[in-house]
Amino acid sequence: MMDRRLYKTENNDKMICGVCGGIAEYFGIDPTLVRVGWVIAGCMASFGLWAYILCAIVMPRKSDVYPQL
Repeated sequence: MMDRRLYKTENNDKMICGVCGGIAEYFGIDPTLVRVGWVIAGCMASFGLWAYILCAIVMPRKSDVYPQL
């Protein structure tokens, strides 16, 4: 079983904080789909905005999780 960790990206998938890119890498999907999901969630009583801010603060960077990469 592969050990997967959730982290913020630091490569081309990063736009603001790298949260959507990291979630997309974790699930193996396109980062654009994750971004669209955040926008839709943001339109629903600003849940997406607060969830994104919380994830940007709590999630570690990829270089912190995998320092050798």
